[in-house]
Amino acid sequence: MEWKSSPTQSLPSAFPDKEDNAVEKTVAEEAMDSMMEDEEAVCARSGADSCGARDSDYLTAGSRSGQRRESGTSEDTDERSLPLVELFPYICCTLCNGFFIDATTITECLHTFCKSCIVKHFFYSNRCPNCNVVVHQTQPLYNIRLDRQLQDIVYKMVPNLEEKERERMHDFYKERGLEVPKPVAPTSMTAAKPSKQKRGPLPQSVFTIPSELDVSLMLEFVGAEEGINNYKPLERKYVRVSGEATIRHVELFIRRKMELNNSCQVDVVCGDHILDRYQSLREVQNFMGESALQDGLLVLHFGLVQSPRA
Repeated sequence: MEWKSSPTQSLPSAFPDKEDNAVEKTVAEEAMDSMMEDEEAVCARSGADSCGARDSDYLTAGSRSGQRRESGTSEDTDERSLPLVELFPYICCTLCNGFFIDATTITECLHTFCKSCIVKHFFYSNRCPNCNVVVHQTQPLYNIRLDRQLQDIVYKMVPNLEEKERERMHDFYKERGLEVPKPVAPTSMTAAKPSKQKRGPLPQSVFTIPSELDVSLMLEFVGAEEGINNYKPLERKYVRVSGEATIRHVELFIRRKMELNNSCQVDVVCGDHILDRYQSLREVQNFMGESALQDGLLVLHFGLVQSPRA
């Protein structure tokens, strides 16, 4: 039996079948090595191209995904590099188009804005700027909360944002001759007793709700028509609602609280005028003037009559 020499063959084997398998395996390994070398060359070229981008334009979790390990092996990881601009919709205020400062979230719809931006917006509207949902009929500032976790994330993602904001606040107070506010230190249990000096009147809140957004009502029950007996007394006659609410809303409120059936009709009167159900409370207050007010409350009288459709 004649043996042919090959670059990987050293001694003849007593098992020709296994020898052939070994030769085939060696050829396969050489082909695999060649493919890996070509792949490494392509990866090296693509890695060199990707490294040309500026590091400041990217957010990196750990080391860059295009970075090669010292051992030369390539492993799949979950690390990704994202341009900062792709995260702008999540860290920017839609009112000022800047990064969140004192991030404040509306509890009704979970949309977030800068604190100063959303407070200024509530001066003339009680709806969310993004989805137009009613935040609160009369006091929209009640349904907003500071989002400290989101603000911390923004400060970590945007370099030098916190420092620049602190500098702007310092310059703002200095230009107006005001004392720069200092961080509030935690009070100790052994604090000194407060002095008995007379304190001046407490300053009014900086942020006030415009008066046109709400109307305070006093609902006075004048009686029911004969034959109407199945109703509960109105326990709560002082109500504050949005000025955009109509007389129809007042009727529905009275029906629900007094548990009236459909055969009963509610007539609402202000002064000597029977009010139309589609009139807004702001229109009624402006039309009637001071004569319809009692201690700042709009007085509405209502009675119960049989519905003509019954």
